[in-house]
Amino acid sequence: MNDSKLSRREFNRQLIGGIGGALLAPGLLKAAAADSTPRQPNLVFVLSDQHAFRYCGFMGHPVVRTPNLDRIAQQGAIFQNAYCGHPLCAPSRAGMVSGCYPSDVNAFCNSTVWDGSLPAWPALLRDAGYTTFGCGKMDTNAKFDIGFQQVEALSNEHATKPDITSFFRRPLCSRIEERPQIDGGARKVRNKGDDHHTDVTVDFIKKQMPGGMPWATYTGLHMPHPSFVGFERHYNYYLNRVDLPNIPPGHLEELHFVYQQLRHFKNIATPIPEERLRRARAAYFAMITEMDEDIGRIWAALESTGQLNNTIFVYSSDHGEALGEHGLWLKNNLYENAARIPLVVAGPGIPRGVKIEAPVGHVDLIRTFLEWGGAKAHDKLRGHSLVPLLRGETGAHPGWAYCECHSEGNCTGSFMIRKGDWKYIHFTWYDGLLFNLADDPGEFANRIDDPGAADVLKELRAILASQVDPVEVTQRAFATQKKRFDTLAAGLNENQMMDEFRNRLGEGQSATLLTGFYGHTFNYDHKRPGGPAGYS
Repeated sequence: MNDSKLSRREFNRQLIGGIGGALLAPGLLKAAAADSTPRQPNLVFVLSDQHAFRYCGFMGHPVVRTPNLDRIAQQGAIFQNAYCGHPLCAPSRAGMVSGCYPSDVNAFCNSTVWDGSLPAWPALLRDAGYTTFGCGKMDTNAKFDIGFQQVEALSNEHATKPDITSFFRRPLCSRIEERPQIDGGARKVRNKGDDHHTDVTVDFIKKQMPGGMPWATYTGLHMPHPSFVGFERHYNYYLNRVDLPNIPPGHLEELHFVYQQLRHFKNIATPIPEERLRRARAAYFAMITEMDEDIGRIWAALESTGQLNNTIFVYSSDHGEALGEHGLWLKNNLYENAARIPLVVAGPGIPRGVKIEAPVGHVDLIRTFLEWGGAKAHDKLRGHSLVPLLRGETGAHPGWAYCECHSEGNCTGSFMIRKGDWKYIHFTWYDGLLFNLADDPGEFANRIDDPGAADVLKELRAILASQVDPVEVTQRAFATQKKRFDTLAAGLNENQMMDEFRNRLGEGQSATLLTGFYGHTFNYDHKRPGGPAGYS
């Protein structure tokens, strides 16, 4: 049997047997004995926004407190080396919703979202008999069939509000409002949006009948995405406990050219005062702890309704947060902090307290969702089932993970392959980066020209070439972004274009870029309502 296409009958047999037959609650075993075809497990998928892998108690961080996720992890499995498909919201989520690489569905940035060309995993579960519910940040495209039968405040913002800075990658523009984000503060009230998304998820769970039709929930939490403002109690706890980014002397001078340019794009190449760095990191940690409390409420709803014994719970994040490492902030790069994400799985048939070292990706997770649910897997899915890894086997999984980046601030396309201790970052038309993460977890020693690593480099390049053509994908990204810009420009006059651009690019840079686009002196009526004073 093809391990990546486990049949529903075989899945149900394994679900009843569990790992060694001992992991299911007696009540579920009794129900299974009475019914030769027990239903598929429920699925709870909680996806946060911008949570880097290392900032969790269960990943060993000495400061960040995540007691609820830690408890869930103790009852389930931790994937120690999990990667997103793209370190940016919309393309990462496009890859997840389709179970493919973001470039497979022409999602390259927060201006080019999921194109609907491949089916969404909630739709495939729905078609397999699931009741599906979605709330919070999805960031795909609501004009296509996402597959949720019930929704509550489901957000797909970038489909209609593109990040215009991704239109100017060659040559790069400068996003002037990134630098002010590198700061932090406190608020006296909780994050109302995430609290609401948690409330409606809990309400949905409590309305389900144990033993009824299988159901799947998706909850898209916004935290710890910036602005960096944490709940006051947590912020005050962290403020005097945070450390500063680890940047060895001379490292920024040696930073790869592509990432030097990314620092200039974000307007953060000039050193940021230490007190702002501490505030930003403290607020980021505070948001993680607050988010953990929301996750604890969802888990508690499963406990109180007696549905843990037939519900698989999954937590992950769409991408990470650079948080000052390598002199970078936010996302848009393939270093570990931005590309590597937490991944915890718990539920029936999942071993307890297991840590899985094999590099995996979100595409593997989506294929596994379909396998758990007995849903039909189409032939364009990427990724491999995680079920064998959870059993302590290899199965069909190749033991490597893939990630790509074509977002704003990147002057070219970049691609990553992680296998074992080695990680290769390929830049189209530029030299690459090669790190041994066991010897160099901070990614400071580039081994790309090391003769001793030549065989490893050859292997990782061959894996990359087997998956994509980097030049073709890079060129297609530029072309797709240009097409999206042309569509935007066709629907706006010059005043509206300036309004669209100036908040992120500033008045002078916007006028320069738009003059080039229109091919004549850019005419902007700064005297009209909403126009900035002093422009002519």
